[in-house]
Amino acid sequence: HPSLLWVQPTYLHQGQQLSAAEAAEKGLKRKAPPVIRLEQIRKITEFISRPPLSAPRNVVVLEQAETMAEAAANALLKTLEEPGKATIILIAPKVESLLSTLVSRCQRIPFYRLDTQAMAQVLTQSLKSEILAQSEVLSLAAGSPGQAIAHAQQLQDIPAQLLQDVTTAPKSLRQSLELARQIDKTLDSEAQLWLVDYLQQSYWQRSRHPGIIQQLEQARHTLLCYAQPRLVWECTLMSIYRSSTQSLTQPQS
Repeated sequence: HPSLLWVQPTYLHQGQQLSAAEAAEKGLKRKAPPVIRLEQIRKITEFISRPPLSAPRNVVVLEQAETMAEAAANALLKTLEEPGKATIILIAPKVESLLSTLVSRCQRIPFYRLDTQAMAQVLTQSLKSEILAQSEVLSLAAGSPGQAIAHAQQLQDIPAQLLQDVTTAPKSLRQSLELARQIDKTLDSEAQLWLVDYLQQSYWQRSRHPGIIQQLEQARHTLLCYAQPRLVWECTLMSIYRSSTQSLTQPQS
């Protein structure tokens, strides 16, 4: 639609901005997660400066707005203050993931999760009822059928043997290092971040071990800070090995 601009996080490859889907089509292995860039904010400003062509207002949607770098977020502030004949929609998982200065210039519209019965109905109508048997995927989806379908697709994209190995606590430090090597070699940055979330759900449902969940949360934070992924996974999996070993050897009370 000529009066709609949809903005997604992008990767920068050879001077070209690529969405996650475009990067996947080109077979690019991505070392860092995609972000909404300053150049994209400038395109928004240019877009809304023109009068709408076939609608009363221009509409701009920023998907995963929480991925905006600080420079991009600051550049968006003035546009939010004076949008002209435009409606700008920021989609984010929670208010806290955005700069407070952005939030103060927006109207909050919460979208509530569907209950279990409604989720089952939508997934069945979408011919995706097999997802209902995937408890980790349903937990990740948090009541969103669309997210459930996306998570199920991501799960299928992880090699089956790697997934089986990594969802079981390593049995030795050597296995921890080998698993870390495989993850770094096989998965791009986006898939690695997804795997962290999946493992948190998997370990919590099976062992309820808060220490392991905290270790995985630290791994997510470190990966987002552009640390060397293989090193992050080595440290994380060795910590999980030690935690699981201590749990097994703890005397019964």
